[in-house]
Amino acid sequence: MFTELSVSFFCILLSLFFIFSVAKSSKSKKSTPNNYSPKPYPIFGHYFDLKENWHRRVQWTSDILRNSPTATFMLRRPLGGRAIITANPANVQHMLKTHFHLYQKGDQFHSILYDFLGNGIFNVDGDSWKFQRQVASHEFNTKSLRKFMETVVDTELSQRLIPILSAAAENETVLDFQDILQRFAFDNICTIAFGYDPSYLLLSLPQAEFAQAFEDSVRISSERFNSPLIWKIKKAFRIGSEKQLREATSKVRNFAAHLVKEKKQELKENSSLQSVDLLSRFLSSGHSDETFVTDIVISFILAGRDTTSAALTWFFWLLANHPEVESNIFEEINEKSEMPIFEEVKDMVYTHAALCESMRLYPPVPTDSKVALADDVLPDGTVVTKGTRVGYHPYAMGRLEILWGADWADFKPARWLQRDAEDKKWNFVGRDAYTYPVFQAGPRICLGKEMAFLQMKRVVAGVLSRFKIVPATDDGFEPVFMAYLTAKMKDGFPVRIVKREISK
Repeated sequence: MFTELSVSFFCILLSLFFIFSVAKSSKSKKSTPNNYSPKPYPIFGHYFDLKENWHRRVQWTSDILRNSPTATFMLRRPLGGRAIITANPANVQHMLKTHFHLYQKGDQFHSILYDFLGNGIFNVDGDSWKFQRQVASHEFNTKSLRKFMETVVDTELSQRLIPILSAAAENETVLDFQDILQRFAFDNICTIAFGYDPSYLLLSLPQAEFAQAFEDSVRISSERFNSPLIWKIKKAFRIGSEKQLREATSKVRNFAAHLVKEKKQELKENSSLQSVDLLSRFLSSGHSDETFVTDIVISFILAGRDTTSAALTWFFWLLANHPEVESNIFEEINEKSEMPIFEEVKDMVYTHAALCESMRLYPPVPTDSKVALADDVLPDGTVVTKGTRVGYHPYAMGRLEILWGADWADFKPARWLQRDAEDKKWNFVGRDAYTYPVFQAGPRICLGKEMAFLQMKRVVAGVLSRFKIVPATDDGFEPVFMAYLTAKMKDGFPVRIVKREISK
C-alpha cells in the first residue's frame, strides 16, 4: 500500500514537473530582460528560473533586484523553502549593524565550509569570532602595514612580478594575468599569515602542490552551496567531487599543520623572536591548539589571496578599455614617484577612486548571506521568519540607478572625487559602508581593508609605471564574471605585456 502511494505521488510530481517545464519554456520566450520578474510555481517555487540561470545567477538575481521597487526579492525554493535577497542599503545596515546579533553565519554555512575552513574567523560566530578578530587586529596597525609594504609587497613586486612581466614583454608571450595576480597575492598572504614564502610567483610559474590544493578546496567547497543534499551523499560514500575535496583539504591542512609545528618550535627556542606574522601572534596569545590555529590561518589566506587578485584582475581589464583613466593614473604615479613607498601609495587619491569604482562594478565578494536567529522585519517591510537565510548583494548594489545615477554602468572614478576649491586637488569622497558593502560593514567589516588598498595601489604603481597591459582577446570581447567564494574571470585573463616608452 505504502509503495503504491509513493509511486503515485512520484508520478504526480513528475507530471507537474513536465507541465511547469513546458510552461516555463513558453514563458521564457515571451519575457524580456527589462521587465522580467519571476513568479513562483506551486511546489517548485523559482526552481525552473534558477536552474535556467544557474550559470549567471549573480547577474540574474542582480537584474531582479534592479527591477524590484524595494530592491528586495523573496526567492522561493521547492517544497516551501525560501530565502531573501536584498540590495537595499537600509536592509543591509539593519542586518550588518543595527540587528547584528540577529543575523549570523549559521549552522548550514558552517557545515558547508567546515572541512576546508574549520572554525576559522570567516566560518564562526560569537566568542570564537571575537577572539580571532581581536588578536588579528594587531596585524593591521600602521607599523605592521608599513613593514608589509616595504618588505613583503615590494620584494615580491621587484624580484618576481616585474621580471616576469619584462620577460613576457621581451618574448611577446601571452600571460594569464588572473593567474599571475593570484600567485602574487598567494605569496604575499602566506608570508603574512605563516611567515612562510611559498615562492609561487617564480619565472617558471611552478605548480606548487599547496597552492593547487588550496585552489581545489576553494572551488569544490563553494560548489557545495549549489547542492546541499548531494554533497552530503557524495561525502558519505567518498566519491566524486567530495573525494577530491577530501584529498585537497588534507594536503592544505597537513602542510599548514607542519608550518604550525615549525613555528611553535621556533618560538620555543627563541621567545624574544620579533615575528609579526599572524601565526606567531596567535601562538603567542596562549592558544597552542594546532588545529584551531591552522583553521585561523587558512581563513586569512583565503581572504588575502582571492579578494585582492580578483579586484586587480577586473581593474586592469577596465583600464585597458578606458585609456583616459589609465592616463590619469599614470600621471599620478609619476607625480608621486619620488615619495617613500608607503607615503606614495597612501597619497594616490585618483588611483584609490579608480579601484573603488572597479570594485563597485565587480566586487570580489559579489554576494553574502546570514541566517536570522529570530523573527524580524526589515526596514523595507519584508517579513523575516526565524531560520531564513537573508543575503545582501554588493554586485546588484553597484548597479542601482537610485544609488549611483543614470550613468551607473559607466566606469567613472570621478564619481568618488571632489576638487578642493583652493588648491584644485582631488579629494576622495567615500560612500557609507551600507551603500557600498564591498568590504562588508558593521562589526564584521574587513580587517584587511587598508592593507588591501595599499597592496593594490603598490601593484598598480609598479606595473603601470613600466608596462601597458593589453588584453589578448578579440575586439568587443566581454569576459564572464563568475563567483565561487570570491569572484573570478571565467577562463582567465589573457594579456600581452608592452613596455612603456618612458621619455627622459
